[in-house]
Amino acid sequence: MTCPMKFFEKPSPGLADRVPPGQHLAKGFPVLTYGPTPQVTQDDWQLTLSGLVTPKTLSWADLMALPQHQFTADFHCVTTWSKLDVTWTGVTVTDLLATMEVDGQAAHVMAHCYGGYTTNVAMEDFARPENFLAHTLEGQPLSAEHGGPLRLVVPHLYAWKSAKWLSGLEFSAEPVLGFWERNGYHKRGEPWAEERYSDR
Repeated sequence: MTCPMKFFEKPSPGLADRVPPGQHLAKGFPVLTYGPTPQVTQDDWQLTLSGLVTPKTLSWADLMALPQHQFTADFHCVTTWSKLDVTWTGVTVTDLLATMEVDGQAAHVMAHCYGGYTTNVAMEDFARPENFLAHTLEGQPLSAEHGGPLRLVVPHLYAWKSAKWLSGLEFSAEPVLGFWERNGYHKRGEPWAEERYSDR
């Protein structure tokens, strides 16, 4: 899916340190989705923790009982658009990890989503204090089109790693490729290095 260029603008020179190479600034917040948009209510939502971790399933009430924070982060999509200073509310990944017993051999995390989408993130990229699970976008409950009721947000990687409709986190010792990684995208996806596509 592509968006007409009238919805984007070239970043000014003063933003060179915030907009990675090859990116344009979005005037809105584009929605790019492969397949149907899942419709999941907060009452039905669950987050399953599995793999090299003590198994656990969180309800929406469990999630909201964790410390809640507001985050402002830039957002970079592999399809060459960026949105700066996006404001979210949610739970830090580090606060979630503090409630879990994760095996020391766990080096990779697979994000599972309602609708079947998956994406993999190395533990060193996942377990960073600036990463979070978001349920609110710009002061409003996260809509289904933007990944609600809950999405993972990993600001330092391309946005396909910020999995929408998050339903599970699976911890493993070895990497397992997610949906787009199996279909030609880079295993890591770091915007400043333009890690868009696989070199395999």
